[in-house]
Amino acid sequence: MFPSQLTIRDVTLRPATVLAPMAGVTDTVFRRVIREMGGCGLLMTEFTSSEGITRGRRQAARTLRYLYFTEDEHPITAQLFGANPDVMATAAARVEDLGFDMVDINLGCPAKKVVQCGGSGLLRDLPLLEQILRAVRAAVRIPLTIKIRAGWDEKNIVAVEVARMAEQVGANAIAVHPRTRLQGLKGRADWSLIAQVKQAVRMPVIGNGDINSPEDALRMVKETSCDAVMIGRAASANPWIFQQLAQFLETGTYGQPTEADRHALIADYFRRLVAAELPDAIGKMKQFVCWFTHSVRNGSELRRHVHAAHSPAEVLDRVESFFSGERAAAGGT
Repeated sequence: MFPSQLTIRDVTLRPATVLAPMAGVTDTVFRRVIREMGGCGLLMTEFTSSEGITRGRRQAARTLRYLYFTEDEHPITAQLFGANPDVMATAAARVEDLGFDMVDINLGCPAKKVVQCGGSGLLRDLPLLEQILRAVRAAVRIPLTIKIRAGWDEKNIVAVEVARMAEQVGANAIAVHPRTRLQGLKGRADWSLIAQVKQAVRMPVIGNGDINSPEDALRMVKETSCDAVMIGRAASANPWIFQQLAQFLETGTYGQPTEADRHALIADYFRRLVAAELPDAIGKMKQFVCWFTHSVRNGSELRRHVHAAHSPAEVLDRVESFFSGERAAAGGT
């Protein structure tokens, strides 16, 4: 039975689904698209540097762009990474002041730059991790959660140990991606580890990894007894997945987006990027089109056109021309 909701201390997620934090993806524009489509109970920011937030005014101003959100995004979590307990505590307090519902600590990112100053690198130094958790817990009143990987490598699987320690320190929930840091995104996520963490702690456990369809989400809950599911890469390629899951739970079936749906979503998303005046809008457009168009008929042609564009306005023109041409070729109007 899929949980209809999840309460993390005093924050209720309804339904029990979470958009995973993804660098370069889960900015305010993408999050609002997901929220408006329905079916997602909790949004999370891109992971954000605690050092960046707490350094000089100019650096902080640049970093805080990652933490911009609007009122219609609640409930929303800010995710932080870092390896200095005092700095992490200060950054978490800033997150609380900004009005976030929860703060999450990134213990899963495998990127080399992040591992050197936090992320999954902390899974090799549990005493330091405990210091960070205690410092952050003491600095904020809002719920504290963590997102972890299985461990550094297959010889150092520490998810259960970390979960128990985090609960003892005062964490309120844990999300588990059961791949190791060295696996990255390769291989299969070992869902049995999510079940082990669920059996080891009383706080809510959120399952993450290899959820590519509504059926996968239900199977994860059945196999692991997790309290909620977190979806990442599948949502960037198929933003309808949360909506599809909600439909599946209600009716036992779900629809697939039409070509018109895809056109409307990509055009709307790109216009929002332009309106938001993001400094890297064209880069985000090109990134998004790589993920999103693999299910579009002749998507490779659209990707080629977008990548040849030199401005956001030109991208929009090329998107409209592409879909107009596709409709004409299909005999549409």
